[in-house]
Amino acid sequence: MEILSLLWLFAPLFRKSVWESAVILIIGAMLAPGKRTVSAILRVMGLSEERNYQTYHRVLNRAVWSSLKASRILLVHLMAVFAPVGPLVMGIDDTIERRRGRRIAAKGIYRDPVRSSDSHFVKTSGLRWLCLMLLVPIPWAQRTWALPFFSVLAPSERYHQAHNQRHKPLTTWVRQMLTQVRRWLPQRPIVLVGDNSFAVLELLDALTHLKTSIQMVTPLRLDAALYSAPPPRDPHRRGRPAKVGTRLPKLQALVDNPYTPWQSLVLKDWYGRGDYTLLMTSHTALWYRPGKPAVPIRWVLVKDPKGHFRSQALLCTNLTADPAQILNWFRLRWQVEVTFEEVRAHLGMESQRQWSPLAIARTTPALLALFSIVTVLAHQWLSHHPFELPQTAWYKKSLPTFSDALALVRQHLWQSQIFQRSQENSDMIKIPREIFNTWSDMLCYAA
Repeated sequence: MEILSLLWLFAPLFRKSVWESAVILIIGAMLAPGKRTVSAILRVMGLSEERNYQTYHRVLNRAVWSSLKASRILLVHLMAVFAPVGPLVMGIDDTIERRRGRRIAAKGIYRDPVRSSDSHFVKTSGLRWLCLMLLVPIPWAQRTWALPFFSVLAPSERYHQAHNQRHKPLTTWVRQMLTQVRRWLPQRPIVLVGDNSFAVLELLDALTHLKTSIQMVTPLRLDAALYSAPPPRDPHRRGRPAKVGTRLPKLQALVDNPYTPWQSLVLKDWYGRGDYTLLMTSHTALWYRPGKPAVPIRWVLVKDPKGHFRSQALLCTNLTADPAQILNWFRLRWQVEVTFEEVRAHLGMESQRQWSPLAIARTTPALLALFSIVTVLAHQWLSHHPFELPQTAWYKKSLPTFSDALALVRQHLWQSQIFQRSQENSDMIKIPREIFNTWSDMLCYAA
């Protein structure tokens, strides 16, 4: 089975007895609809009568294994399958797993990004996760997907105060995660794409000064303080050398200036709108604020001639990067949000009920990583076999989505389960093919 050969990559992380239980949990998490609790997984795996059910809980809350090492194994395999050569494009973002309960120590109160807007603030109780994903094209889906491989719990400041710990902001977590990834991949070019939460001078400076730098692409405020390069130092002048040169006009002024030279750029498949023409201008500068490092950037200013979108600026820490490429890199960031919602809808994120700190720290990253594992398994099959998408009279689907990939993996898992047990069970019931197919679709596509 393809799934066992894939899961076998992670076997060295576990003792034999723990590994057997871990495989049950992984396969059951893919098969189970609804909640991804341990009890739901055992039921779908036919283990409702298992008296040693606590053994499976211990895989998450007590057993000795490293989720960090699992992240490395998953990343290396994703690279081998989807990105064997060239720069690696990664997306970074945080998400809130809505959870309640007094026993969940790391939960906090956060802004709900789904239900909030620019004018409406909605708070929610939950856990904040920071996730690093590999942005790669999926051939059979004909689009880029965001594949999670490394997730960490980033508790609130209140949590750290209650535990007498120094609070680490998101940007510190990002720096530590990328430093770890760079240790895993010391020479591979990496481009990191994030939203405006990560447009922080200290973070940009830290990633630039790694032994092998990591390029970063983020939005840039239109009122950002940009400067020219400092002039050559006068050897006869005392004091510290200047960090920056003269102050440059704000990007908003360039948007408002009718004499700003714009370049027309046609972007393919602009957020589902087909080909779209934008106006663009770009240059290099130093982004600087007093007391902060001065970071060399290439800024890209984008304007919509039709007025459907507000003007926006992007930055890239690679000064030689092509402006059109920077814009295309940033467009891929939206796939991170898509993955978060797919994991919620189809893999039961926010439905698990672990309470111990160790189980919490392991379960959600495992569900996020399961998105990548399902994608790899579907890819192994679809690379050699055509896939007939289910169609209805009211909806014609042209390309497979993650729900189709998950359904395909479930079909193969159910078939293997049936064949393994068919010889032991002579009590067979015949049902019409049409009913069987209906039940199969309902089971495999159940969220």
